[in-house]
Amino acid sequence: MMLPTNILVPTDFSETAEKALDYAVVLAAKLDARIHLLHVIGIPALGVPELGVAMTSSMIGTLVADAQVALDQLVARRRDKVPFGPTLQRTGDARDMILQAAKEVGADLIVIGTHGRRGLSRMLLGSVTDAIVRTAPCPVLTVGVRAVMS
Repeated sequence: MMLPTNILVPTDFSETAEKALDYAVVLAAKLDARIHLLHVIGIPALGVPELGVAMTSSMIGTLVADAQVALDQLVARRRDKVPFGPTLQRTGDARDMILQAAKEVGADLIVIGTHGRRGLSRMLLGSVTDAIVRTAPCPVLTVGVRAVMS
């Protein structure tokens, strides 16, 4: 079994996603691995013409620019600890984009946060993390909202 050298860390900028990134940084430092940070802008309106009109290209442009600033800040605070590949941004379904990015960067591990939703909210929102665990081309390490690192 080979140890990971390319770790993909998807982020939605939540507290749990940041915990997952910090965990990945500690792991990458020990394994001499590179981190690839990914943010997906989910645009469900693409399949619904009436809603698609509401999401103008300038709005999407603003979302992309704001997300890039946030990604750059996450990397800047950790760059002295581990090497990072170029940050990645995708637009579309988070599940598909995470799997596609994993293949693109040759990820041999995905570290992803889980929000711990249960019941109706999980059923309505679906679980990106569950889908990734089931379909990823490599191992997936999930970091929960209550995870504590020492």
